[in-house]
Amino acid sequence: MKLIVGLGNPGDKYNNSRGNIGFKIIDVIANNIGTEIKTKKKKSLIGRGVFEEDEVILLKPQTFSALSGESVLYIASFLRIKVQDIIVITENISLELGQIAVEKGNYDPEHQGIISIAQSLRSDQFIRIRIGIRNEDFELEKANKFLKEDFYPMENLRLIEIINDAEAAIRSISMGDIDEVIEKFKL
Repeated sequence: MKLIVGLGNPGDKYNNSRGNIGFKIIDVIANNIGTEIKTKKKKSLIGRGVFEEDEVILLKPQTFSALSGESVLYIASFLRIKVQDIIVITENISLELGQIAVEKGNYDPEHQGIISIAQSLRSDQFIRIRIGIRNEDFELEKANKFLKEDFYPMENLRLIEIINDAEAAIRSISMGDIDEVIEKFKL
């Protein structure tokens, strides 16, 4: 069993924000495997299904991204999911829009959600899929504002491709050797 976690922020006002791309990807995976993300448990929305012959739990923490560790730890502990079977999907402002990096260990010390998960699990050995969201308007000193902004209409057209690429990365993780997948998606 794998736990696939999409990071984002709860609430309608964040639905199309850059910081919610993890939620968007979880929603698309749920739709593609014919499951719903609706069960509420420990400040989370959860769906259960089968993805590439693996039973998966799809998780959208409802604690805001920076506090996601609480939800991830609870669900992983409750369902006895090993740290190495946890996949976390998150936005990344260091990567250009559409770039995807797959990593394990040595987490990004600048993403509060990843820090929260690593601290809660007492391990950084979960798999991370970082999705680039940076565009030409990005300014580091306005990063928090940028994350809360909606994607531009032209960027929305690219989101379908980006989400499909992220789903392909997860599919590769399910079917193959994680080291090969990391190498394939290395930047």
